[in-house]
Amino acid sequence: MRRGILGGTFDPPHVAHLLAGEAAFWELGLDVVTFLPAGAPWQKAGLDVSAPAHRWDMTCLAVAGIDYFEPDDREVAREGWTYTADTLDSFPSQEELVLILGADAAAGIRSWHRWEEVLGRVSLAVMPRPGAAPEAVEAAAGPHHLLDTPELDVSGTMIRRRRRAGATIRFLVPEAVLGYIESHGLYAR
Repeated sequence: MRRGILGGTFDPPHVAHLLAGEAAFWELGLDVVTFLPAGAPWQKAGLDVSAPAHRWDMTCLAVAGIDYFEPDDREVAREGWTYTADTLDSFPSQEELVLILGADAAAGIRSWHRWEEVLGRVSLAVMPRPGAAPEAVEAAAGPHHLLDTPELDVSGTMIRRRRRAGATIRFLVPEAVLGYIESHGLYAR
C-alpha cells in the first residue's frame, strides 16, 4: 500500500489541499490519499481554531465522491496534542507513506515534534507555495518530490479573513464545505 498522508488543521479544507492530494496521487502512483484533520494542533496553541467536530465534518464533505481520497479521524479522536510522529506510528509498518505538504510547512519541518522520526518514516511530496524558497525546503526537509502544481496563494487564514470581512469564499472551498460554513455560521463577522 502506497498511502499519501495529507494532514493539517483544515480550518477550513480548501482547494489547495485538494490540488496537493490530487497531484500527489497521480504523480506518485499512490493507492489512496488520507486526509487527517488535526485534533489539537500543538503549533496553533493559543490561537482560535474551530472545534474538531466542525473541521472533521468539513473534511468529510471536501473529499466526498473522490474514490481515492479518504477522511481519517484518528487525530480528531485522539486526546491531547496531536503530533505527526504519533500519527505515522499508528499506520501499519508495511505501508509506504508519502507525507504531502506545502513548501512553507516543509521548510519548517525541523520545528516539528520528533521531526527526525517523521523524515525517517515517510517520503515527502511538496506543493510549491508563494514565498517558500526551494532552497529552504531542501535544507530543512532534504530530498523530496516537488509536485507539479501552480503556487496557489490560498490558506485557511485568508479564507477566514475574507469570510469575516463579508467577501466571497466561493470556489476557494468545495461547494459542500461552503454550505457547511454558511449553515453553521463559521468564520462570520
